[in-house]
Amino acid sequence: MTPEGKSLLNIVVLGFGFMFIFTAFQTCGNIEQTVLKSFNSSEFHGSGYTSMSIIYGVFSASNLIAPSVVAVIGPQLAMFFSGLLYSGYIAMFIHPLTWTFYTASVLVGVAAAVLWTAQGNLLTINSSDATIGRNSGIFWALLQFSMFFGNLYVYVAWHGKTHISDKDRQTVFISLTVISLVGSFLFFLIQKSEPEATPSETSDPLLPPETLTDSSTVLTAAPGVWVQALDAFKKALKLFITKEMLLLSACIAYTGLELTFYSGVYGTSIGAMTVFGDEAKSLIGLSGICIGIGEILGGGVFGMLNKCNRFGRNAVVLLGMVTHYVAFYLIFLNIAPDAPIAPEEGTHLQAFITPSVEVALLCSFLLGLGDSCFNTQLLSIVGHVFREDSAPAFAVFKFIQSIMAAVAFLYSNYLLLHWQLLILVACCFLGTLSFFLSEWLAAQRTRDTDYDSI
Repeated sequence: MTPEGKSLLNIVVLGFGFMFIFTAFQTCGNIEQTVLKSFNSSEFHGSGYTSMSIIYGVFSASNLIAPSVVAVIGPQLAMFFSGLLYSGYIAMFIHPLTWTFYTASVLVGVAAAVLWTAQGNLLTINSSDATIGRNSGIFWALLQFSMFFGNLYVYVAWHGKTHISDKDRQTVFISLTVISLVGSFLFFLIQKSEPEATPSETSDPLLPPETLTDSSTVLTAAPGVWVQALDAFKKALKLFITKEMLLLSACIAYTGLELTFYSGVYGTSIGAMTVFGDEAKSLIGLSGICIGIGEILGGGVFGMLNKCNRFGRNAVVLLGMVTHYVAFYLIFLNIAPDAPIAPEEGTHLQAFITPSVEVALLCSFLLGLGDSCFNTQLLSIVGHVFREDSAPAFAVFKFIQSIMAAVAFLYSNYLLLHWQLLILVACCFLGTLSFFLSEWLAAQRTRDTDYDSI
């Protein structure tokens, strides 16, 4: 197999591994607030929103050390062990206890930082400037199939149910735990990338040049490994204050806020609408499927047709902004303002139009499509601009994104829907503007410098 073919196969395997893990985790995040409301135990006092806030808060802080972890044990093992911690978090829902719930939230926050840093590193070293856009799209589309399968099962299993029993909960989460374990073991199928020309062009950017000449020294020179880990940490701090990353930070921050909204808040809001009748709980799964369809469509189109896009990344991000604005407006009209924080019995309030299941699911699709617009282009530009420091760069990316997701899950416990939408609208505009400026700066460098030196 040619080096290019092997790299493409690695991207596909990487995408499938993430698809299995996040089939479990994203389905878990989508339903956990609803499940915990139905959990009948006087000893349990956990909140799904609070748990996700802890996860993303720890995720954010852990991104500062994640490059060092990946540097020491390598991206493949880093993703495997991180996947096991994801499985542990999901398995906790089989019989949740307050202390295990929040402990697992902390551990999966650490795992997430290491997992996504390793993913960004593998995506970059298996891509060239010509293929980074395509590979980002392929990975994103495969990842977002995770929104389809788990939520389809939830829709079928919970159809017509107004209360989630212990047996229903246990069946779902045992299945999700097994699925996430399959994803973790898939990472062992990723093959080592072979350089096509010189080591400096395609080698792992976490490894200093002297370790590339003799691979055996990596295993024996332990002090060098820890120096390497410290160097990765310093690079992450330095990259955080570069002009390019500061410009991108507003757009990255917005993706953290809207991640919270579509992955946790919106599904819970639909499930709380009593006007949707006995189908309300199962609609959480159907909403997740529609989000996944939007994500897959966006990732596939914008990734596979990357070379045909004469307008560059800006046009895709602009489409994402318009798509999200339409979704936010329709949600404002269709969903009750207290739906995100309604009790288990739901809300009897209505918004400005008669609530419609079709409009709610259309909004789910638009949320997914818009999210794929932003994330595929951010993956592309970060992997391109910071090619020589990919692991620290993606760590900073996830640091910004996850800290904003943590903030959003925290305020989701208290803010009514229209206030949450207002925050999203304002941040979407600022994020789009910041991306345009970043792309303009990258274009300027294209004309002034050799891209191979970036």
